[in-house]
Amino acid sequence: MTARLGRHHLIDLTPLRTSAAFARLWVGTTLAGLGGQLTIVAIMLHMYDLTASTLAVSMIAVAGLVPMVFAGLYGGMLADAFDRRRVGLIAATVTFTSTAVLMVLTWTHLETVAALYAIAVVNSAANSVVMAARQSIVPRLLPRELLPAASALAGITSGIMVSVGPAAAGLLVAFTGYGWTYTIDVVLMSALFLGLWTLPHIRPQGEIVRPGWRSLVDGWRFLRRAPNIRLQFLLDIVAMTFGQPLTLFPAIGAVLLGGGAVTAGLLTAAFAVGALLSSLFSGAVARYRYHGLGIERAVIAFGVMISVFGVVLVLAALGVAAPATVDAASANVVMLVAAIAALAGAGAADNISAIYRNTMMQAAAPDAMRGRLQGVFTVVVTGGPRMGALYAGTIATATTLWFPPLLGGFIIIVLATVLVRLTPQFRRYDAENPVP
Repeated sequence: MTARLGRHHLIDLTPLRTSAAFARLWVGTTLAGLGGQLTIVAIMLHMYDLTASTLAVSMIAVAGLVPMVFAGLYGGMLADAFDRRRVGLIAATVTFTSTAVLMVLTWTHLETVAALYAIAVVNSAANSVVMAARQSIVPRLLPRELLPAASALAGITSGIMVSVGPAAAGLLVAFTGYGWTYTIDVVLMSALFLGLWTLPHIRPQGEIVRPGWRSLVDGWRFLRRAPNIRLQFLLDIVAMTFGQPLTLFPAIGAVLLGGGAVTAGLLTAAFAVGALLSSLFSGAVARYRYHGLGIERAVIAFGVMISVFGVVLVLAALGVAAPATVDAASANVVMLVAAIAALAGAGAADNISAIYRNTMMQAAAPDAMRGRLQGVFTVVVTGGPRMGALYAGTIATATTLWFPPLLGGFIIIVLATVLVRLTPQFRRYDAENPVP
């Protein structure tokens, strides 16, 4: 009985057994994503070595934002107009080539600041196109009832990328250097070609609109007629804007919880570990059919855990369980463990929301619109955290470190409740009868 109950809650691997094409694509995406994280982190470390400037490092993300958004939107239009396999392969080739160029420049000691910026921008833009094509391919490889399990497997991929990738990049750079780190990414990225190359040709079904203004307008018009999909985008923006305290972690590690960079790294990893664990035990989650209600509950749970993180910081500021000295070399271990637990819970809730959101977008949208919706999704997932960084940094500067997460969690809970009440059909969304 206990064994059956355990299997009931473990992640459903049926998509990997049902579709060999999906299995190859998932393995290729996971390995390539891990390699991509190696390069993302290595480029930031490389930039700091070349410039000794934190501003120069932060500008990597800023420089890539607009190209990433544009490429996401245009890549979605391409995926809705042409063979999605070919679109993915061409974009993956661009990423592979730019990373190979970076590898060669590094081995020959010809890398420059301008080259690092250019390659980071090209990679972020090309990866946005790959994402739009890949996400619109998945519903064509699996029956609709397996899409939640496929989204849970995507959570495994993200968890591995975000938790293992940065740590592995730091170790590789420290012990082997930048050249070997970029070389390993090139090798891992070749797995994505295996996943894409072995797919059948996948052309969009339904009315095909050539990329351009009309295609973009058609996508926005569809969103206006799709309250369920529109609301899940809004809920994600709310959660990411008011529940992303990542920019506060260095200061929290330096002056509030102590432990310095180690604490900042542990807090960052907690999100990914929570997401990974929630995917590993997502069996019952994937079988729940009321995805709108599931999204609402997960977003509210996310807000609760962010507020709990804020409460932990308040207790740390009051000196609860603190050692004699709290600084970069000495941490408040009790409060640090509590903070990690709260952020892991937030990561788990966010991942459960993502499982339902991805499934809703793939199942309820017509095939000819999936690429463009994925493009909008790219704008949401790239823009939301950056707005979150602005919110957290501004409020913390004007007040104190614990106030942004404490306030942000309450804002998420209130806004999620109000927005769902204004769209009552969202709670009634049934995965067995998907309506956009």
